[in-house]
Amino acid sequence: MMNKSAMLFLTLCFVVFFSSCDEKRGELKRIWFKGSYNRDFNDLNDLHLSSALKIGIDPVSSREDAEHASRKMDEISSNDYYEVEELTHSIPFLVPEAADLLEEIGKNFQDSLSSHNASIYKIKVTSVTRTVDDIKKLRKRNQNSSLNSAHQYGTTFDVSWNRFVKIDEADTLEIPAEDLKMVLAMVLRDLQKADRCYIKHERKQGCFHITARGTED
Repeated sequence: MMNKSAMLFLTLCFVVFFSSCDEKRGELKRIWFKGSYNRDFNDLNDLHLSSALKIGIDPVSSREDAEHASRKMDEISSNDYYEVEELTHSIPFLVPEAADLLEEIGKNFQDSLSSHNASIYKIKVTSVTRTVDDIKKLRKRNQNSSLNSAHQYGTTFDVSWNRFVKIDEADTLEIPAEDLKMVLAMVLRDLQKADRCYIKHERKQGCFHITARGTED
């Protein structure tokens, strides 16, 4: 016959089990960007260049030269907050202001997802610093690509607005890319209003083109 202690233990297990079954993930809050991508993120190339020339490096010919650039550069790589995709026409180096900005964007993006009770994703970096050689190769493929791109100065990077990386694949809640774009846009607009960066919404390239701003910019 079961003693009282054993019965009490089984009762507690029963209560804990069924209580845990009743627990649900927080309800996904409505995600909505109250703005216009093209209007709110329309900083033109002259603004990007003005900041790039103030805080950036002198353009370099190759990756090897970037390691001995006129300013210290940080090598960036995929981490908890962003994923750097395979780069074919740029190198993964940024001046410290831009590297810090990129990580802050990734952190703020995940914080915003958490506040909406959404699944957590990482942003995807699609282009970083372009060498002179990279620019020449791009010009061969696309004559419309700019010879005087802010990407040459180590201050500028592109973040995809239609591709994101889900962190926990076991989380069955899927957030549509258009909703993730709205969350990212809210994060970027806050940083833009704080004079931390210039941003251009690139429709054809599917990215936000972002240049860090200096403290005196």
